[in-house]
Amino acid sequence: MSTPRQGLLAAGNWIIDYTKIVDVYPTQDALCNILSETYGNGGSPYNLLIDLARLGAPFSLEALGLVGDDKDGESIRADCLRHQIEVGQLHICRKAHTSYTDVMSVKSTGRRTFFHQRGANARLGPEHFDFSASHAKHFHLGYLLLLDRLDQPDAEYGTVAARILKRAGEAGFKTSIDVVSEDSDRFPAIVRPALRYTDYAILNEFEAERTTGLQIRTELGVDPVQLRAAAHRLLEAGVREWVIIHFPEGAIALGHDGRSIFQGSVRIAQEKIIGTTGAGDAFGAGLLYGLHEGKPMEECLRYAVCTAAACLTEATTSGGISSLSQCLELGVTLGFRT
Repeated sequence: MSTPRQGLLAAGNWIIDYTKIVDVYPTQDALCNILSETYGNGGSPYNLLIDLARLGAPFSLEALGLVGDDKDGESIRADCLRHQIEVGQLHICRKAHTSYTDVMSVKSTGRRTFFHQRGANARLGPEHFDFSASHAKHFHLGYLLLLDRLDQPDAEYGTVAARILKRAGEAGFKTSIDVVSEDSDRFPAIVRPALRYTDYAILNEFEAERTTGLQIRTELGVDPVQLRAAAHRLLEAGVREWVIIHFPEGAIALGHDGRSIFQGSVRIAQEKIIGTTGAGDAFGAGLLYGLHEGKPMEECLRYAVCTAAACLTEATTSGGISSLSQCLELGVTLGFRT
């Protein structure tokens, strides 16, 4: 009798974030003041796994990707080991340095601007994925649009990433994807092929807009009709179980069975928001925690928005996240938007 699969294998961008809190975001040629600066984890799999470790996930956590043979690469691997994350497939690349991002976060608004160096992540390819070496239940891939070789066209599957997701499904994994909020028109060509081999598609409203061509956010806020229409469009593109779209006011999940579930975000006061870097990945961590544990989608979304709210209380990507029970207490204490 085979042992039931358990755990989460996360692959994609491994990044060091250098976050600077600034007083204003300057116009070109102008000056702003750096009020504080921090150094920490960045990139979809790195953020997700650290967040899950801090939440106290009761299942194994596994890393897959490329880091450079340098100080930042050593730091990432050591950080994973401290958090009991398996690094057997976190390969060392000697032809490129570890990827990093300079994050400029405006103190008064929490809005962020990213200056990214792709580094070793640009070299991640199909040969680095050994699904036979993992008995995890869930495979997460992110960020699409920021993985040069995986974003390349594939004659049979549309993109290399789609081919990898197909392989993961055949190996017995549930699959999920995340996308980077790139200001481009590449979303349909790169994101849509992956949807056919994805069980859970996790996007924010900007990414959903760019992928579907529908305008979700207007000057009055999120348009609920367009939001649902975008979720339907993503589902029709091939997502096998749930489309989840998150945004500052909350999140919506649309299931293949036709169910539509909305969850408001935690009512955290603006002055308590220190930074928004990593909030989307924190949302994903809470969501995947619940999905792995077989919780109903309503509970998964509550895990997700509470974990995202905790992330907002610190400037670093994962510094604000503590145990799941403490994150959920934020929702109980502050309440949820309706």
